Amino acid sequence: MPSTLSYPGVYVEEVPSGVRTLVGVSTSNTAFVDFFPRGPMNEPVRITSFDEFERVFGGLDTRSEASYAIRQYYLNGGSIAFVVRVATGTPLRSQIALVSTVDGDPKVVMLVEAVDEGKWGDSLQVAVDHLTAPDPATGVPLTNEFNLAVREVQTISGRRRVVRSEILRNLSLDKGKARYAVDAVGSESQLVRLIEQPNPGVRPDATTTAEVKDVTNPVIVGDPTTGEKSLGSGENHRYVFRSHADTAHAGGTVNAGDDGDPPDAGALIAGVNTLDQITPEIFNLMCVPRAAELDGAGSESPNLRAAIEPITKYCGDRRAFLIVDIPSTIDTPAKMTDWLTANENIRDRNAAIYFPRLLVPDPLNENRSRNLGASGTIAGLFAATDARRGVWKAPAGTDVSLTGATLATKITDLANGGLNPFAINAIRNFPIFGDVVWGARTMDGADIQASEWKYVPVRRTALFIEESLYQGLKWVVFEPNDDGLWAQIRLNVGAFMHNLFRLGAFQGNTPSKAYFVKCDADTTTQTDINLGVVNVAVGFAPLKPAEFVVIKIQQIAGQIAA
Repeated sequence: MPSTLSYPGVYVEEVPSGVRTLVGVSTSNTAFVDFFPRGPMNEPVRITSFDEFERVFGGLDTRSEASYAIRQYYLNGGSIAFVVRVATGTPLRSQIALVSTVDGDPKVVMLVEAVDEGKWGDSLQVAVDHLTAPDPATGVPLTNEFNLAVREVQTISGRRRVVRSEILRNLSLDKGKARYAVDAVGSESQLVRLIEQPNPGVRPDATTTAEVKDVTNPVIVGDPTTGEKSLGSGENHRYVFRSHADTAHAGGTVNAGDDGDPPDAGALIAGVNTLDQITPEIFNLMCVPRAAELDGAGSESPNLRAAIEPITKYCGDRRAFLIVDIPSTIDTPAKMTDWLTANENIRDRNAAIYFPRLLVPDPLNENRSRNLGASGTIAGLFAATDARRGVWKAPAGTDVSLTGATLATKITDLANGGLNPFAINAIRNFPIFGDVVWGARTMDGADIQASEWKYVPVRRTALFIEESLYQGLKWVVFEPNDDGLWAQIRLNVGAFMHNLFRLGAFQGNTPSKAYFVKCDADTTTQTDINLGVVNVAVGFAPLKPAEFVVIKIQQIAGQIAA
């Protein structure tokens, strides 16, 4: 009723419908954790293409299994990845010193530091000039401002080339100015950040040829003797650049960059835990290719287990699914079953494992093949199948063929029959169809376990529904816990489940046979209400893949009457 009825007539009031649209979450956002040559350390970054991965994390690196896995992910249909760079040892940022000379006394006033750790920062060169914008009031250039140019130089096909460049103008060492150098560079530069030294207010000297020890290396941009070209402003010709190797100060030589070492189990686990930072976004699939290489040859893999067990638990807590890679030494079906038997502790309903490993072209090794775990390729195929058919469709079969990879080991029907009861998903080669995924079991799907979560699509459908309801029912918290709320919950959850039914996600030809939603006095008792609890019961009849197709043929004796 309107709050005030002040005059005779007709009053119109909009009544809330109680319908809150419950939207399904993503199903194939994939997290990759590994060593990379550049990029933020221990910080998840959202990546949407391999080109973007190359820009942020440096692309392929022979030390990084995941760099090749990410390329395979996008080749096979992947869309969104969350990439975490980890390492052991002591990764360092490359630094270059900027000096200010007063009365013949040079002092370091600024350190230019690569934005991320790694040797890639050693390829950075910087330059300074004082040709800044004049004071609007006097027309005289300000004596405490400077311009900073930065470029990254790489050797490509035997020639040194500028691959990135930036010019940051009218920087000041006055913290009260809008263009305070530390803040301006920190927010605008994709290559460096500044660390001010205890000489406040004194701008760095302009770089000149005389200050550069080796003018053949940090050459002037556009010098025809080298063929280098700048990607920045045409004004770059006035700059003389120098690298960390050309600078030193009273405290010693300025730091060179250091990549650190490939991660151990502890570093991988720590990197995985940083995925908490992506909230409110979520990841659905996890690939940790490096874990397969933590141990040497042998049937047992204690370091792999030390990594996989907590990572699997992390995935389960976040309703995500792990694709486990196998060590490169596992190259026969017999070795595969022996290895998994020796490492039974890694089995989980929220994980799947595939045999054999794959061979992919390696541009860093004259395009020779690199032996690679299958996780990145499989994650891409999961994503492609989800987009084409839905998460309830098994990511396997003749229409799930590999791109950019071949099998390291080809297996027969008989060998496949030995893998399947162990819940080891085969990747097979068939005439006409090529290399295809030929298994859809979770690691909880061994025959002897008789698990209700035997199949990958059943488990992933459940995770999808759980996460969608978890995200979509947050509005319920602190609402009055009574019949009105229960009716709204039934309406909203029922609409969501019915939409999945219409899309073919469940067994059953009627809604009542396909799913149910209960939220009433039977599910939520007075004791529950007193404790502030509302219980929602949701069930569904999952689609299970036709894993075995049996064709019965019978010969009919005699004639058939017309």
